[in-house]
Amino acid sequence: MRNLPQPNPLLTEQGQYPCPVCRCGHISTLPLMEAMSCNFCRHIFTPNIPQQSIALADSQVALTWRWSGKTWKGIHRAGLELGWDYFAIGAAFILLPPLLVGCAAYLFPPMPGTPMAWFPIVWTILAFISHLACVVWLLVEYYQLPVALYFKALEQRLWTMIKTTARSRR
Repeated sequence: MRNLPQPNPLLTEQGQYPCPVCRCGHISTLPLMEAMSCNFCRHIFTPNIPQQSIALADSQVALTWRWSGKTWKGIHRAGLELGWDYFAIGAAFILLPPLLVGCAAYLFPPMPGTPMAWFPIVWTILAFISHLACVVWLLVEYYQLPVALYFKALEQRLWTMIKTTARSRR
């Protein structure tokens, strides 16, 4: 098991805290700067010591977290939350193009037994998957989810687990 540093109950400039973005690394103060950075995902944060909070400085979306003494709690931003209208637009963007393609394939089916008779069904499925991928990508970008870093952390944990099992077998 890794020897993890114990976070301070209060947010200070000298402490080391778990990263609220990647949840794998630890943030600490950058030398000669009034900022903190993660040793794993390399995000930069600006601390607000009196309010016990940090803000993500290297992002277009101003994400902020408050230190509770043990974990980070997200602070919701007024006016930047996704409402029902965004979900309706996203659902329409995901469902309408495949429905149009599927209805066209249903109303004007290909001749049975032709070599390309499978194409309208595959085209409908591809339209659904591609539009769903666009909406998922926008959500990942909006919430700044570090998907690549999660896979990198999973790979590192897998390699350490493989190494420890190989050492224990010797």
